[in-house]
Parts: sequence; structure tokens; C-alpha cells
Amino acid sequence: MAIIQTENLTYTYPSATKPSIRDISIKIEKGEFVLITGPSGCGKTTLCRCFNGLIPHFYQGELKGKITVVGLNVLEHPTYELAKHVGLVFQNPENQLFALSVEKDVAFGLENLGVPKEEMWKRVNWALNLTGIYDLRERAPHELSGGQQQRVAIASVLAMQPEVLVLDEPTSFLDPLTAKKIFEVIYELNRKLGITVVLVEHRLDLTAHYTNHIIIMNEGKVVLDGDPREILGSEEARLIGVGIPKATRLYQILKKDNIKLGNKIPLSSEEMAALLREAIKA
Repeated sequence: MAIIQTENLTYTYPSATKPSIRDISIKIEKGEFVLITGPSGCGKTTLCRCFNGLIPHFYQGELKGKITVVGLNVLEHPTYELAKHVGLVFQNPENQLFALSVEKDVAFGLENLGVPKEEMWKRVNWALNLTGIYDLRERAPHELSGGQQQRVAIASVLAMQPEVLVLDEPTSFLDPLTAKKIFEVIYELNRKLGITVVLVEHRLDLTAHYTNHIIIMNEGKVVLDGDPREILGSEEARLIGVGIPKATRLYQILKKDNIKLGNKIPLSSEEMAALLREAIKA
């Protein structure tokens, strides 16, 4: 059974004149690294809010269709119950950080869940080490850089050991190098711990090669859903206006000029460089 499944999911915010998402039917399997992308305002954030119950329990509005997450019907289970299974990292880490020290911020969710003290600090230390910020544990979050704050936000969610990690443009305030480090941490969590990752992101040059499932949205609907290489190499993705990775575009241009590069569409500059090296040898 899919870890996240929706059927004809449609949601309209209170006082909105039209739905933000319409007739969305998707399946996300356990352990996948899923990238959700699409033009601004296409409904990506709204869909993520459905995954952890913020919609409909916090934002109200009208939700139609079905959605189950880790086997739970989102409409029937409160947000605090879903929070045990789904962790959400927001676009701006400052929206999640409020304690006087990093370790208190990371411990906050566990305290709310009533985790015993010994287990709580074990998990806090584990999450701080995993995200590379153990040395910052006594610092105040507001003193940290944007990249460090985002690591604290991720550690706070990881300490709760969710089965699903949802990240809504988690690096939009960061420079490409810091963003790359954050994505590498997320990829390792997916690969080593088997955490299902759902990442909303428009910087596909930095993220596409980590994923094994891509969902492209446009005007509140899912328009493409499947294998990243096939979809990002398609004409439809380009016409929607998604930021196709530069390596993928270069591959398409060279293929049109009948340069033999093999059939595996590259999603990163490293993959493209490897293909060019092979082509030169041949």
C-alpha cells in the first residue's frame, strides 16, 4: 500500500472563489524521494499542507476527495496524530524556531509527544549529529546563519523520527552551495534511513538527480507524474515552464545534432560530464 495516496483531491481555501488544487490523484510509495515542482501558484504548498493535516484541520476551507497518509484518513485524524508520522519543514526556518537554544528547539516536539526524558535527549543528540549541528546545540537560533537555521528546523522534525519528511522549498533563502549541502543531508536520510521524502523545489539543477519520482503541477492540477529522466526529458515539461536542468537541455540539443551520448538522460552536470567523457573515448 502507498504511504501517501490521494483520489480526486480538491481543496478550496475559505473565501476563495476557485479551488487551489483540483482532482489530484497520486501515489507515493514508502522510501521514495519525490520531487514536486511547477510554476508559482500552482498548488504545491497547498498539497503539502494536506499531507500532514494542516488542511483541512487548521486552514478550514472545503476538502473533497480522499487522502490517506501512512494508512490514516487525513480527514478523520487530527493534526497532532498525523505529526507523529509526517514531519513538515517550512520554506522559512524562522517560522519553526522560537526557543532560547538549538537543543531546546529540537526537543520541543518530543516534549509535546510526552517522550521520556532519557529517550528524548538521545533522539535530540542523534538528530543534531545527523544534520551536522551538534556543536551549535547551546546557541540561540536567531544568532545562526540561514543554512544553520534550516538544519535546526530539519533536526527538529527528524528527532520525532517521522516516516515521511515533507520539505516545502527548504532552501529558497539560501545560496546554491549551502542549499546543496542541505539537499545532501536530506538525500542521505532517504538513502540510509529509508525515510520517504517529499520535496517541493523549483531549483531542479540542484535536486533532480537525487529523486526517483517527480510530480509536475500546473494551475492546481498534476500534469506529469513518474520517472524524473523521462519527464524532464519530455517536451511537455519544457512547455509548462519548469526549470529543466541545464545538463538535460544540453543533452537534448546535442542529441538533435546526432551526437551519440547513450540513452540515459542526465539530470546533473556530473552525469553530463561522464556522458561526454564516454563519447570522446568512443
